[in-house]
Amino acid sequence: MSEQGFSDFDLVIEGGTLIDGTGTARRRADVGVRAGRVAEIGRLAARSAAQRFDARGLVVAPGVVDAHTHYDPQITFEPTASMSCYHGVTTVLAGNCGFSVAPCREGDRDFLARLFAKVEQMHPHAMDGIAWEFESFPEFLATREGKLGVNFACYLGHSNVRRWVMGDAASDREATEAEVAEMCEVVAEAMRAGAAGISSSHAPTHLDGDDRPVPSRLSSREELIALVRAAGAAGTGTLGYLPESAVGGLNELDEDYLIELGEVSGLPVIIQGLGGRNKVDAPTATWGRAVQFLDRAAANGTPVYSMLIARPPDRPVVIDDTNFHYMAVPSWDQMLKLPYPERIARLRDPKAREEMRHAVENYNRDPAKGTTTPPPMWTTVFVDNVKYARHKKYEGECIAVLAEKAGVEPADFMLDLALGEDLETEYRWRWETDEWRDAVREAQLDPRMLVGTSDGGAHLARDDGADWSSWFLRNWVLEREVWSLEEGVRQISAIPAALLGFADRGTIEPGKWADLMLFDPDRIGTGRKEFVHDFPGGAGRFKAHAVGVAATIVNGVPVVLNGELTGATPGQVARPGRV
Repeated sequence: MSEQGFSDFDLVIEGGTLIDGTGTARRRADVGVRAGRVAEIGRLAARSAAQRFDARGLVVAPGVVDAHTHYDPQITFEPTASMSCYHGVTTVLAGNCGFSVAPCREGDRDFLARLFAKVEQMHPHAMDGIAWEFESFPEFLATREGKLGVNFACYLGHSNVRRWVMGDAASDREATEAEVAEMCEVVAEAMRAGAAGISSSHAPTHLDGDDRPVPSRLSSREELIALVRAAGAAGTGTLGYLPESAVGGLNELDEDYLIELGEVSGLPVIIQGLGGRNKVDAPTATWGRAVQFLDRAAANGTPVYSMLIARPPDRPVVIDDTNFHYMAVPSWDQMLKLPYPERIARLRDPKAREEMRHAVENYNRDPAKGTTTPPPMWTTVFVDNVKYARHKKYEGECIAVLAEKAGVEPADFMLDLALGEDLETEYRWRWETDEWRDAVREAQLDPRMLVGTSDGGAHLARDDGADWSSWFLRNWVLEREVWSLEEGVRQISAIPAALLGFADRGTIEPGKWADLMLFDPDRIGTGRKEFVHDFPGGAGRFKAHAVGVAATIVNGVPVVLNGELTGATPGQVARPGRV
């Protein structure tokens, strides 16, 4: 960067290869920025600029728009939404799955913090760091202005609306007609203030801090219909929804209901996991049925979209109380929560071991008995790091294969190895099987599938999906060539921006906000991951570092340069339908 006096532009990015997000062919062009917006595109070497950025050898692309995050608690004390900002993300949509940090009365803050801690595995100490400057949803958005490193949009969470109106009864029963009417007023007020829409969940995996269904799960279908009608009447945006059958394969009843939600609201509906038997399944397990449904919804003029996990989660698995992967396996979940000496004793108890031996394969599938989130299956669990040299031969090997060679059950092999290392063995849950790779290759080509699902801000002790955009560009675009670079960039910028209603973002065009990602196409990719304790109260999280991202620029101001935060906070509240 260099500085001059009075200038034609605040910033000129020169010498780079422009891929503008529209899908048109790349070209060499400079980008001039003035007052946060793209002012001119062309040859600007002779024009003056307060700052210049030499982008030779770099791609100049629109900033990434991340449509599925849970950054709303984190954004109050960490305005850059890291680690997403390091991977070129300039706009995040939070408040997914029916939970948002607002509205929330002062007396309900503990309930909400424990709900986030349970459902999204956010450490309670990190939740203590929330800057509670608000109660209502409009107050929340208003207090974010001037304090954001990235652009921030947020859904209104259905569970919050129920709690706001019904108190603790929101977790016990359906709402009365009067309560639904009051909720509709809350929705309309939030939409007028700039909510990105409303999100809800009837998914059986979602339990609160007391192991009760989250409030939205207690709602009737008629209640949600009333709320989305209010959302559609009051503003633009989208609906984020997890149907009850999203885990297990979408059924016809929910298919019809999704179309009805679109009809009464007039808004696009975004779901998760379409085409799979569950959220961790290959997305083409029921793909033929999924495409028929998507076609039917589109023909009806009520399109339904599904988020697609395009980067395979790669999660640590350890035998201690930081392991949240086995909540649907009671015998394992109970063992993991025990103090160390008791955990050792439990694993050495023949009766307990017999109960655990085949429990993973037979995890809970009954929502009435608790969460149904599938645990890691044995073909996807690998030995990552061992404590003792005599076990080094196991590193990188699959538990299912090792168990077969040893003539024992997979659970016994895993647990015996851990016992032999004082429970310090580190395993990995790797999703990228051949089936997963083939399925995602096919599914992402359907225009109703949205590439993304970082879950940024959530599951901090399990994984950091914030690197999904770098992974997508390296693997699906540059190496596997499923997309051209022009089209791959469009998939993660212009398309989500247009769908979510951010008309002035997503492409690099004169007059639009200068949200930019500058990257080296020869190097772009995911870097190392490390577990750090840098959140309030010393709470830990995984950090996924970027490779090859030279700059992330938000509204014309660099927030990340060469992997380092600049300290700038140029972000804005992104309100659908507004420029």
